[in-house]
Amino acid sequence: MAKITALRTARGRSQRVRIYLDGKFAFSLSAGMAARAGLRVDQTLDPDRIDSLLGKDRFTRCLDAATRFLAYRPRSLAELQSRLSRRGFDDETQQAVLAKLTEQGLIDDAAFARYWAENRASFSPRSRRLTRLELQRKGVAREVVDSVVGTIDDAESAYLAATARLGSLRRLDETVFRRRLGDYLKRRGFSYEVIGSTVNRLWREVEAVRTAGATDLESLPPFRRGVI
Repeated sequence: MAKITALRTARGRSQRVRIYLDGKFAFSLSAGMAARAGLRVDQTLDPDRIDSLLGKDRFTRCLDAATRFLAYRPRSLAELQSRLSRRGFDDETQQAVLAKLTEQGLIDDAAFARYWAENRASFSPRSRRLTRLELQRKGVAREVVDSVVGTIDDAESAYLAATARLGSLRRLDETVFRRRLGDYLKRRGFSYEVIGSTVNRLWREVEAVRTAGATDLESLPPFRRGVI
């Protein structure tokens, strides 16, 4: 048994309470946890009680870190695990937090994969192959990736991506237009066949607008850009 001889609030934004046992600093807890535990000077703590307090504190800190990471955008399970490992949380604490977040529906790799693919399609279209590679790098299981990327239409995605690029290409001659647009679509992961048909289609549309005497490409489909 050890006696609490002092409780001192640490300076700074962390709002942690330093607990001294038998005159020596022993450990710290969040201010909220220390308050909920009812800790007070002259109170005695046995080893099991100390371990319990430290375990709850680790869980709370890990949960807070995970929640902050999820606040910006959805994450895959593997992404979150990697983040928590880099923050130094032990495996047992991680698994407890991940189980809680999964139960709450905040971790769902299938939903994450759909979000990723839909966001790409809306803001930054790329090929089925490249989307698959991105999701695999996020640690999403193959069967989940397969079910999501199977809905991607490369021809449509390439056309949308190319349309978004027209602003900087529309006044170029045909040779440069084809080379630059083709290179752009290649970086987006599209096949040569899809690139060829897409570039041909866009060049015909650009030529039609020029022939009609338009000063811009307002007749071409608009495209909204964004970032994941």
